[in-house]
Amino acid sequence: MPVGTNLVHTDCRFFRGHVPCKPHKQYGVHCRDCTYYTPVSQRYLIIKLGALGDVIRTTPLVRKIRALDPNAEIWWITYTPDFLPDDVDRKLKFDIASILQIEDVSFDYLFSLDKDYEAVSLANRVKARVKRGFIARDGKTAPFDELAEGKYLTGIFDDINKANKKSYLEEIFEICGFKFNGERYILSNFDEDGYKWEIDLPRPIVGLNTGCGGRWTSRLWSEENWSIVAQSLQEKGFGVILLGGEQEDERNRRIAAKSGAVYLGYYPLRQFINLVDQVDMVITGVTMGMHIAIGLNKRIVLINNIFNRNEFELYGLGEIVEPEKECKCFFSPRCINKEYFCLDYLSPAKIVESAIRVLEVKNNAVVK
Repeated sequence: MPVGTNLVHTDCRFFRGHVPCKPHKQYGVHCRDCTYYTPVSQRYLIIKLGALGDVIRTTPLVRKIRALDPNAEIWWITYTPDFLPDDVDRKLKFDIASILQIEDVSFDYLFSLDKDYEAVSLANRVKARVKRGFIARDGKTAPFDELAEGKYLTGIFDDINKANKKSYLEEIFEICGFKFNGERYILSNFDEDGYKWEIDLPRPIVGLNTGCGGRWTSRLWSEENWSIVAQSLQEKGFGVILLGGEQEDERNRRIAAKSGAVYLGYYPLRQFINLVDQVDMVITGVTMGMHIAIGLNKRIVLINNIFNRNEFELYGLGEIVEPEKECKCFFSPRCINKEYFCLDYLSPAKIVESAIRVLEVKNNAVVK
């Protein structure tokens, strides 16, 4: 549309309307002579609100969309927009301002990937030519079509979940009508923030992510076991750093005092991600830290006890290790088994052996 003596390309991926576009800010171009003009082919909206680990492990979907539709305009609404890939055109925080904006736009595709009611209620309100995933129906979450039925059923029946052979990404891609072909996570290491670390440790460095958050204590391995792992790895010549957030601070201080492992403290999330990027391998339970490690392409030993191991896509970066005794608290935040706690039957030696195997295959060469 003509505006004065200029031609404004409102259909361009970079056009914002209320602020200068990125090519103008970087290169001073105007629409009439801009070589960066990219007409939007189709508009996609992803609803994936949180938690952050789930958001990170859904980012391969952005790679798929961009590969199939390079000129797509991708919108994503979430609780944590600051951690979305740069290839997302509109990063929206879940609030009333973003919801009003979404309601005012017509999309070609909606991928509604959360089952929480606020997410599916929003999905009902979105104008989209094609809707995939989950919506609200009669006050409850429901699959929009048959593509979402499998993932829907694994969420409401434990026996179906246990029998599932597909990874989370296979399920999510299937919901959207795609085939998962090993597309990787997208996660910045936030080097641009200028973090500096004074880490004088031998390589390879192993990060021990010792917590699991306050809710899921059924996944919490003992401080004693973490201390033994830290000591054993150091005796074998590895550097060891303890990782965690504020909830793990006292725990990590005790493990550090007992084992001699390095603990640098807890940090804001962007800085924590950058700290994880300083290590070569992460040993972790099923936590946000697991997804951060995978997103940063770190070697990994994953401790799993209450989830279906087929759910996890490790991209060949490591191994999943489980207790010798079966966990009887499938998908339960608290252990309800009065006979035994299954993680008591996961030995530190088993974790150390796995870590050594994983590190030895790095770059097809023995590193230590």
